[in-house]
Amino acid sequence: MRFRCKIVDVSCLNHFTRVVNTITKLTKSCTLRLTANNLYFILTDKVANGGVSMWCELCQANFFDEYQMEGVSAEQNEIYLELAPENLSRALKTAQNAKAVKIKLTNRHCPCLTVAVELPSLSSTSRIVTHDIPVSVIPRRLWNDFKEPTVPTFDVSIYLPTIKTMKSVVERMKNLSNLIVIEANRNGEINLKIETDLVSVSTHFKDLGNPPWVSDDASQSSTQERDTDVMSEATVDIKKLLQFLAGQQVNPNKAICNIVHKRMVHFIFLHDDVSLQYFIPAIA
Repeated sequence: MRFRCKIVDVSCLNHFTRVVNTITKLTKSCTLRLTANNLYFILTDKVANGGVSMWCELCQANFFDEYQMEGVSAEQNEIYLELAPENLSRALKTAQNAKAVKIKLTNRHCPCLTVAVELPSLSSTSRIVTHDIPVSVIPRRLWNDFKEPTVPTFDVSIYLPTIKTMKSVVERMKNLSNLIVIEANRNGEINLKIETDLVSVSTHFKDLGNPPWVSDDASQSSTQERDTDVMSEATVDIKKLLQFLAGQQVNPNKAICNIVHKRMVHFIFLHDDVSLQYFIPAIA
């Protein structure tokens, strides 16, 4: 197995850093899947056990000036690594005004992602700062645990209001309850509600628009026949929702929320060259 890549372009480096910082805010440990064309940051807490899951996909050509990898074999040309994204985030912090950043899979005293940051220097020689980030190589037999999560048949799909606004609403509600109800309809309306014995608070957003999903799936098309004003809802852990909203550093072009009634909320954030999916299970 071999992997090495290099970023020279400053805007690409900043963009990659923002993606890694977002992942760091969402999880302490994740899987990095490397393929010839893409990188994926994956978190698969079992949703059945109340855990969230995440799938973040980056097109390598839009980030790296050089990118070479050889996977486990010619047929299985992929590499799966487990790492703490915070370590990668820390290494990239030292690369703020770097001339180049190289990342390479190495074997020091254990498998590592070695990040070499070439810093500008007053003399003719460059200063290189090196970080060795320990990783675990995930064996081939476990790869199936890290498949792309299937998008469940949702009852409602809606564009989100601006993330900043939504975050400040949820932040205020967090002091009143541990649970939040997210409800939406096919008329472009979304409500955030909390209800306790003492207080009930709700914030309404309207005219958000509903994405035009095209699906041949018969079950999906049944959503099209629902009354547009009917609300679908899911009650979720408010901390998990806030962690997701607060962690965002990739300004998405599109932010979409899909609700599976009383079962799950599925967020999709789309940027030109990054897509981030996040699944929060509902609490019965």
